[in-house]
Amino acid sequence: MSSTRRKYFLRLWGRILIFAVCLMFCFFKPQIFDILKGRAFFAKPSLLHVLWGIWVVDMILQIVPIKNEIPIGSQKLFANRFRPIREKINPKVLRDYIANTTKAAYKVLLLWGGLIAIIGVLYYCKVINEIWLFMIAVFFYVCDLICVLIWCPFRLIMKNKCCTTCRIFNWDHLMMFSPLIFMGGFYALSLFFMALAAWLVWEICVMLYPERFSELTNVALKCSECTDKLCTQYCQKLR
Repeated sequence: MSSTRRKYFLRLWGRILIFAVCLMFCFFKPQIFDILKGRAFFAKPSLLHVLWGIWVVDMILQIVPIKNEIPIGSQKLFANRFRPIREKINPKVLRDYIANTTKAAYKVLLLWGGLIAIIGVLYYCKVINEIWLFMIAVFFYVCDLICVLIWCPFRLIMKNKCCTTCRIFNWDHLMMFSPLIFMGGFYALSLFFMALAAWLVWEICVMLYPERFSELTNVALKCSECTDKLCTQYCQKLR
């Protein structure tokens, strides 16, 4: 197991622990979620401030070029992770690749939008409240790493072989925090709009620098060059 994959498993267990603690708060200390209301974020410190800080740092690391520690799947939008192929890039092949992967990506976005709409209906019909919107976001936080390390349902639509080449790798925070849009308040809206900003940076880079997102043009994304080895369950023959 690579060091990156090992760290990701530790992070997964950490996220499961966070979910469990938040779930206990729901039943034994629901007042801690008062932070979600309006400008209560600025009233007094709480453990949920720590979680907010962790999420903010995670999003900053997606929009700032970091050389080490961050998987290339998340950082391939930046020039410092781009290693061009020696041959001349075929514009048509690259254009077709980006068009096909983008079409698949927006199918995922449409499906996810439908799921979020259902959550919104449940909220406005008072089936769930702000606390459970928050818990859905934390649940998605856990599911994010399950997709990376164990099994990813979006791969059935995207047809990508691994996370390194995934067209939607940095969509994770937007997908996680999209349920929070319904509750309002500084806590929720700050996370949602930061996630939206990270998503926009990713999408703009896809349009401006498509060559960075394909293993056909970026040598660093090829299996033979992989150092992260996050998705070894999809690459048994390469072990």
